[in-house]
Amino acid sequence: MCIEVGKDALKKVLIITYYWPPAGGPGVQRWLKFVKYLGDYGVDPVIYAPSNPNYPLIDDSLEKEIPKGVKVFKQPIFEPYKLASILSRKGTQNMSRGLIREKQQSWVEKVLLWIRGNLFIPDARKFWVKPSVKYLKKLISDEDIEVVITTGPPHSLHLIGAELKGLPGVKWIADFRDPWTGIGYHNKLKPGKRARSLHKTLEKKVLQEADMVLATSKTTAKELSDISGRKVKTITNGFDEVDALEHPVSEKFCLSHIGSLLTGRDPEILWEVLGELSSEVEGFQEQLEVRLVGAVSEDVLGSIKKAGIGEHVNVIGYVSHDKALELQREARVLLLLEIDSEITRGIIPGKLFEYMAAQRPIVAIGPQGWEVGSILKETGAGHIFTYGDKTSLKKNILALYQDFLSNRNLANLQIAQYSRKALTEVLAGVIKQL
Repeated sequence: MCIEVGKDALKKVLIITYYWPPAGGPGVQRWLKFVKYLGDYGVDPVIYAPSNPNYPLIDDSLEKEIPKGVKVFKQPIFEPYKLASILSRKGTQNMSRGLIREKQQSWVEKVLLWIRGNLFIPDARKFWVKPSVKYLKKLISDEDIEVVITTGPPHSLHLIGAELKGLPGVKWIADFRDPWTGIGYHNKLKPGKRARSLHKTLEKKVLQEADMVLATSKTTAKELSDISGRKVKTITNGFDEVDALEHPVSEKFCLSHIGSLLTGRDPEILWEVLGELSSEVEGFQEQLEVRLVGAVSEDVLGSIKKAGIGEHVNVIGYVSHDKALELQREARVLLLLEIDSEITRGIIPGKLFEYMAAQRPIVAIGPQGWEVGSILKETGAGHIFTYGDKTSLKKNILALYQDFLSNRNLANLQIAQYSRKALTEVLAGVIKQL
C-alpha cells in the first residue's frame, strides 16, 4: 500500500521506521522532523512503516507535520503484543513503553517478560523483517532508492537494512536512537545465556555491516564504536523553531516533567527536597505545583506520597505534542530525569532540546557522568545533579524559588546548533557522502 502525501530530488532515501504518525511519544519525533527538512538540502525521503502497528501512544496532531509530496509506503506487521494483551492489557502496554516495574510483578507479567526477553530477539517486531525485505526489494528498484536508513528501537528494523544492503548500488545507514544491548530495560527482560549471545551477535553484525552508523549521543557512539571497532557518528536530537513560541508562564512555582516516569527514574531526593522546603520556607507550600505529564509508575506515586507532597502534584497523563510544548513553556522549572545507572550515561532525551527552546531553567537528575551535563554547561540552560546530591539540589531549588518570587526569567540561550534544520543539514551531508 502506498500513501501519496513524490518529488524529485538529488538523492533518494528510504527511511524504515516503526514509529510514524499517528504514533505519539518520543520515538516518532527524530525522523519525522528530519523528513520535514531533508527536501531543503537535496534529499528526497521515502517512508516505509507498518500499516497496522500497536502504538502505545497516539498523537493525531503529528500528521500535519508530514511534508506534502512525501511518499509513505505501508505494509502489515504481525504484532505479538496484541495477543499478549489478552492476558494482561495494562502489562503489555507498559512493556511496550518500557514501563517495567520491578516490584510486585504478577505471574502474568513475569511470563510475558521472559517470553519477550528470550523468544522475541531482538524484539517483538522481528516478524516484520522477512515480509518487509521481500516487499522492499521491488520498491527500492521502482523508486530508484540509493540509500536505506533504518532506525531503532525496535532494533529488528536494522535486520531489514542488513538484508537490503546487498542490493546493487544501495548504501545503508543504521540509526540508533537508543542503545541495543545497553538500553536501560534490557536486563529487566531477563534474557538467558542463549538470548544474550544472540543479541550481541546481531548487534555486532549490524554495527559492522552498515555503511554508516549514527547515534544520538557521544557516549552511545563510543559504546557502539567499542563493540564494532568502527567510527560511529553523533547527530543529536533537537528542537523545532515552533518549539520556541512564547506562552504565558504559570503563576505558581510550577515544576514540570514531560514524559514517562519509570520506576528506576524515581527522583526520591527531589520529592524529599520539595517536602522539606514546604515545611521550612514560608509560602513555599502554597506556591508549589508539580506537573507530571505522561505515564507515571505506581512506585513513583508512592514516593511522592511518602514525601508528603501528594496534594501539590498534578498527574496530567499523556497529551499531544503541541500541548506538551505549551506545558513546557508554562512551567517555571523543567525536570529532566534519568535512571541512575552507568548504562544510561549516554541517553540524551529528545525533550532536553525542547526544554532549552522553552527558555526555562532545567533541573536534571541522573547518573554520574551523564552526557546531558556537558550540554547544560555549554548552553547555560540549567544544572545537573546525581541521585546522592541532595544538599546541592536543595540549594538549587531554593535559588530557583527565589528567582520565581523576583519574577526573574531565563535569559535567551544560544542553542542554534541544536535546531532541527541545522541537524538535518548535517544529516544530508552524511547521506550525500555515501
